[in-house]
Amino acid sequence: MKTLFRAILFTLLSIKFILGAESSIPSKSSPTPNADETIEKSSFQGIDETRNRFPEILSDAKLLMSEIVISDFNKDTLEVAFLLSRVFELMMEADQIGEMNLEDKEEFDRFNGTFTDLYTHKLNTVQNINAPVMAEKVWTDITEAIEIEMGETNLTVIDDRDGHIPLVRTKQVDQFINYFQTKGRKQFQIWLKRHEEYKGLILPILAEHEMPEEFIYLAMIESGLNPKAYSKANASGMWQFISATGKQYGLSRDWYKDERRDPVKATHAACKYLKDLNTKFDNWYLALAAYNCGEGRVLRASKLHQTYDFWQMHSLPRETRNYIPYFLSAAIIARTPEAYGFEIPKNVKPFEFETIVLKKSADIAVLARVAGLKPNILREYNPELRQSATPAEGDYILKLPLGVKKRFLSAWNAIPEEERFAPQFVVHRVKYGESLWTISKKYSVSIHDLAAVNKIRNRNKVKVGQKLSVPLKGGRVWGTRDNGGPAGYTKRVYKVKRGDTLGQIAENFRTRASKIRRWNNMKYGSHLIRPGQKLVIWVK
Repeated sequence: MKTLFRAILFTLLSIKFILGAESSIPSKSSPTPNADETIEKSSFQGIDETRNRFPEILSDAKLLMSEIVISDFNKDTLEVAFLLSRVFELMMEADQIGEMNLEDKEEFDRFNGTFTDLYTHKLNTVQNINAPVMAEKVWTDITEAIEIEMGETNLTVIDDRDGHIPLVRTKQVDQFINYFQTKGRKQFQIWLKRHEEYKGLILPILAEHEMPEEFIYLAMIESGLNPKAYSKANASGMWQFISATGKQYGLSRDWYKDERRDPVKATHAACKYLKDLNTKFDNWYLALAAYNCGEGRVLRASKLHQTYDFWQMHSLPRETRNYIPYFLSAAIIARTPEAYGFEIPKNVKPFEFETIVLKKSADIAVLARVAGLKPNILREYNPELRQSATPAEGDYILKLPLGVKKRFLSAWNAIPEEERFAPQFVVHRVKYGESLWTISKKYSVSIHDLAAVNKIRNRNKVKVGQKLSVPLKGGRVWGTRDNGGPAGYTKRVYKVKRGDTLGQIAENFRTRASKIRRWNNMKYGSHLIRPGQKLVIWVK
């Protein structure tokens, strides 16, 4: 017992070291006050309530990072994967804030660096999970080991057909192939499985745009063909679009959705972007290089070296010099995986779907129940959704697994109109002394979301009597009762099944793991649950 206690104590001290003195982990001696108490105290003490919510987002991310470390120490692989996805969501939310002040920008960069280092080098369980930024981790590992020397390059042509990207082998390409055959074997096998899952979707879109079919391997090295991938550069989705480029090619992002994560729309956008780059350079290698580092750098390198030969542009950034050999190695292996010692994945269910058009906002939990699916399955088919509801404005095309549409429509049409759509907003009239910050705290929403929904540019100015539409996570406002349950909700008892995680259970019931821990008197930081265990959960 003493040994175990010392190990846990050492882990907690390590967390404190990672997060710094400003860590947001609450102590038992100073419990976190509820939202109303926070508002009352801050008003009384004269704290500036007009500040943006960025510090709060970062605080939440730090807390989750500490829980990741604890879960990793306890070898809770599934919980680590779930918590990682939540941190990436918060980082995307922070990115949405837009213009950060200098202090916020420096703090975000510090956290981003610390989190990336933790993810890349310190999490033992990461090797066993299908994590959102695994492609980036492999990229970090491999580029640390390989230094590309350019200038004198001997090429062996593997495939140079019209309408295709020339596949060549060089010393550098062979280095990457060797990496995937050894250290990166496990991850590349996962990529091959995803290739089988998504090729039926991606290849027809590439053909529609008259693009080389090899570009499917670009999505492979960018994200591991993971629609929910998120990078430290704030790129998102299977094709790793940054916000500005995504917007330029028609990928919208708002409170409800991020279309960079839509595999269909993002693939169409990637085709248009790559076609524009090829029009400018008339060279697929340079188009790929520009996709990685930007058009300006490639143009400057071309001018400096007086050439359009990628292999002679040794002034390009190291990452870009690695990028083309990295792409070529993945394409060469994936064309004939058995020749390089990989198994061709069998019995892989392709990503096939049917669609329906929703005219109004609908709750994900209601849609999943009608379709006879778990909410997480419905989310997998609609990875662009950021909330637990579909968009409130405009038509939304909902993707359903193949064969589900007929059953869904029959059940959906039987539901009364008023029960189909969950309200996602509540109207709040601004009172004297209130600010966007206090209102965001009251409803537990992002100040950025609150400002965006109400089209408020100056977050420091709201008028008394002004009506604000407040977005509600999952269409629910959480309150408390004497018995510890949310106001207006009833008690449910859930029996834990094999493979369940606390985070996933919380998502299925549209609540938080921290609430489930509180309702069941579980210790802070505890995520380990056992099959057969009964959990009290409060639901509508």
